[in-house]
Amino acid sequence: MNTRILGKSGIEVSPVGMGCMGLTHASGDPMDDADAVRVIREAREMGYTLFDTAECYIGERADGSIAHNEDVVGAALEGHRDEVVIATKFGVAHTAGRGLVMDSSAATVRASIEMSLRRLRTDHVDLYYQHRIDPKVEPEEVAETVAALIAEGKVRAWGISETDEGYLRRANAVCPVAVVQNRYSMMARWHEPLFAALEELDVALVAFSPMANGFLTGVYSSKTQFEGRQDFRTGMPQYTGAGEKAAAPLTALVAELAAAHDATPAQISLAWMLCKKPWIVPIPGSRKVERLRENLDAANVALSAEEVACVDALLDTLELPVFGGHAAAN
Repeated sequence: MNTRILGKSGIEVSPVGMGCMGLTHASGDPMDDADAVRVIREAREMGYTLFDTAECYIGERADGSIAHNEDVVGAALEGHRDEVVIATKFGVAHTAGRGLVMDSSAATVRASIEMSLRRLRTDHVDLYYQHRIDPKVEPEEVAETVAALIAEGKVRAWGISETDEGYLRRANAVCPVAVVQNRYSMMARWHEPLFAALEELDVALVAFSPMANGFLTGVYSSKTQFEGRQDFRTGMPQYTGAGEKAAAPLTALVAELAAAHDATPAQISLAWMLCKKPWIVPIPGSRKVERLRENLDAANVALSAEEVACVDALLDTLELPVFGGHAAAN
């Protein structure tokens, strides 16, 4: 299987990574720890080498205890540390009544890395992301904090999630940024204007929600009953009747391409971005081993430049409501 390089870090990873979030967070009640560990281990055995987690990917179990995603990832990959690339994140906390709280102060980042290392059962993180921009802390200050962690051997390389070009350039000038992790899919293209800067600065793009929170797989629809308050997909605009209708031309084209390539809609959705740029690495997630295998096999689906352009041309004509707060049309 071909591999991809995470920007100027030189870190080599599988062309598709595993987003581990849904095992404990945002996709229903957390999985049993043993089952989640098994899923990650099977993903590693089938060829995944990039595993993405975060300190805030937590969920509440039926007994009221908290399931920590980093704990599961650490347990699953223990004993195989040199074979995998572990990415985690700092700077975001989920709080009752206050929603997301951003804190990228130096003291918080230092406390966060120590807790993450303990949960992940390792002495270093390969890729450490600022999870969201903290308006109270300048990018230079964040970069200085991470640079110190790199010098101490606790972090190999760093990235920023949901950033814009100005913030990226300021941070990169202090401590070279290897990766940007932004929402990106056929239905979420508002970060494409950033591509020129990514190429200039030798920064890779790790694409989260590459299938629009599962919508582009064709498995879910507006009639799907998700798993209550711990499944964040409930009420997302693509899972409404209006959203489904607006996306109908796209889902029809994806189905046509899937039939032509003996592939699935999910694989076409991933292949579309893999065939766009050699420095894009999508990180879809699933609790099902067969879905993880399907996603990884998308790297073997070769769309032509004409087919990619055909998808883009259609997307330019559509207004696609999707979770994230932006219109997908350019």
